[in-house]
Amino acid sequence: MKKIRVVQWGLGAMGSGICKLMLEKDNIEIVGAIAHRSRKVGQDLGKVLGMEKEIGVIVTAESNPSAAWKDNGADILLHATCSTTVDAFPQISAALTAGLNVISIAEELAYPHVQQPKLAQALHELACKYGVTLLGTGINPGFVLDSLIIALTGVSCNVERIKARRVNDLSPFGPAVMRAQGVGTTVKEFEQGLADGSIVGHIGFPESITMIADSIGWKLDKIEQTRTPIISQVERKTPHVEVKPGMVAGCNHIGRGVINGDAMIVLEHPQQIHPHLAKIKTGDYIEIEGTPPINLVIEPEIPGGLGTIAIAVNMIPAVLAAPPGLVSMRDLPLPAMLASRVVER
Repeated sequence: MKKIRVVQWGLGAMGSGICKLMLEKDNIEIVGAIAHRSRKVGQDLGKVLGMEKEIGVIVTAESNPSAAWKDNGADILLHATCSTTVDAFPQISAALTAGLNVISIAEELAYPHVQQPKLAQALHELACKYGVTLLGTGINPGFVLDSLIIALTGVSCNVERIKARRVNDLSPFGPAVMRAQGVGTTVKEFEQGLADGSIVGHIGFPESITMIADSIGWKLDKIEQTRTPIISQVERKTPHVEVKPGMVAGCNHIGRGVINGDAMIVLEHPQQIHPHLAKIKTGDYIEIEGTPPINLVIEPEIPGGLGTIAIAVNMIPAVLAAPPGLVSMRDLPLPAMLASRVVER
């Protein structure tokens, strides 16, 4: 059995989780790893992952990424370093030029032409030139608020409107996520953060909304977004932030795809720490108005971290089998779990 040879770029929480899952798969071999933090460089990947044994892969510095794939026959790079196409572009370009297929969990890369058409075209041309494939995916965007919705419309005779809501708990995340969501700020600080761009809420609504519209043949006039603070009435605390009553516990971010003045696609993503303290259930909710009407409820929500890790690994075979170029989840077969043990017939 020929194993799929993978390089991992990014060894934070998501990248490390992706590595650990790949190590459980019989038909995957990690042959290289790249880290941003200097303290991880030069160490065995097993040690960086907190494992008891070494696995024989030495972590490479981000300044010299080609060392991670030079002369080891790597098939694909899994990329987990950033959220935007602009930040990801030089890293992914290097991998594509080296003849590696790429799966990235950078949110904007789920449908990058929406906000960065020139960079998206450049990535597509590079992938085609070197005969490889690039996919951006994740739990959201990539699955819950786009691919899953698209799949559900497959049993619709007609669709009149789409509404979906993902309610999740931010408590497990670190300080960077807390800052981006405005957790622990006052309402005034939240508004200032929105103005200066330090508070962004969810990244990916333009990508998800456009992917859905393109899939069902709707031409959007515009996409609108609103971000409002979720003000806590009770005290909440995580290892990284403390929220007193009256302070901001999270961000309610809504994206709307508008046609003729009507919001035809509405995606809502209220994220806060410890929502149970406000008697709020977490979950994923999809409502498709049409014939027949469709209502999907998943409670609690699909875990964001585990879901992103899983879909990045599970899409490896589909990407390797896809034609060259930049692709999205709507271009590939339905995602399915990649079995840990290979059963040969």
